Amino acid sequence: MSVQTTVRDYPFDMHETGVSPLYFKLQQEEPLSRVQLPYGEPAWLATRHADVKFVLTDARFSRSIAQGLDQPRLRRQSTGDGIMGMDPPDHTRLRRLVGKAFTSRRMKQMREGVETLAHRLIDDMLAKGPQADLVEDFARLLPVTVICDLLGVPFEDRHVFSTWTEGVTGEATMKGDVLFEIGDELDKYMADLVAQRRREPTDDLLGALVFARDHGDKLTDTELIALAGAGLLTGGVETVASALPSFVYTLLTRPDLLQQLRERPELMPGAVEELLRYVPINTAAMFARYALEDVMIGDTLVRTGDPVLPALHAANRDPEVFEDPETVDFTRSPNPHVTFGHGPHHCIGAQLARMELQESLTALLSRLPDLRLAEGPEGVEWKFGVIVRGPSRLPIAW
Repeated sequence: MSVQTTVRDYPFDMHETGVSPLYFKLQQEEPLSRVQLPYGEPAWLATRHADVKFVLTDARFSRSIAQGLDQPRLRRQSTGDGIMGMDPPDHTRLRRLVGKAFTSRRMKQMREGVETLAHRLIDDMLAKGPQADLVEDFARLLPVTVICDLLGVPFEDRHVFSTWTEGVTGEATMKGDVLFEIGDELDKYMADLVAQRRREPTDDLLGALVFARDHGDKLTDTELIALAGAGLLTGGVETVASALPSFVYTLLTRPDLLQQLRERPELMPGAVEELLRYVPINTAAMFARYALEDVMIGDTLVRTGDPVLPALHAANRDPEVFEDPETVDFTRSPNPHVTFGHGPHHCIGAQLARMELQESLTALLSRLPDLRLAEGPEGVEWKFGVIVRGPSRLPIAW
């Protein structure tokens, strides 16, 4: 049985679209290691693909008991984690309700609208030309519009939601007190929308959730507001808003990959999966799972009450699972990456995110044949927030 005593500061050094070499060293020599985040108690860090999947699926690890504990985290303030802080059966109940909005049939229906939106945003960029900030003029606008449409948020309020979603995941929350302030504003706004849906029922997702709440599905008002606000809005916007410019940056700094996609657009679905695997979206491992009893992970004993952090981006480059993991291969198959998680907490909006990324990249490459970095790689500014990472400014020209 292995025993680790060294506690490393975490997160490790971050490199734009790269992964710290320390992850690879740990995978080989210390797959379950001890780490200390800026706030909260020390934790185990799982880096191997098999161990990450094990922690995410084994019922002996819990998210719900983390609520109220001094769980490992990047920001000083500790708030409730909504649906991400639940275990079955409560988690299953909420997931089932929201899952009705993310069926394959609904995604097919939404694809045409996302394609139209992507082209409209490109039209707006071209009208302002000859260059733009891909983050401000495209990557943030597209997902917030899609999610707000899904929920039924009034068009004129979307810029506010974009500010809120960026605020709750940004670097300012690491040490400041803005988290509660933004959270209160978001919760109040969603509560007003819920009250409005009760007076005037609608067929959007929020209307459907209100109907479920009022017709016996045991969805409390607190759950409803947290699910629609922090859950769907923040998760649904920030993942795509960060991933898309990161993917574009990768393509524009790798001419071979860009040319391959231009010549073979049919590779786009596989390209998005490979970019999801290769490009880290999360700043660090998060949402610790707590052991409900003593559990062996590999040859390491995790004691009852110990938190374990699954490092998704490390698992995505595990050479035991991915041949030549440092190579970007748009034809990689199978590609069992865990960017969207695994098991009960697998991202419920994964199919929507995939579709948005596919349609966005397809539109950008087809409409902007001379797409390039306007100021070179050095002109790109990066953010490393509490949840997501990616360019905060990506000047492009065409």
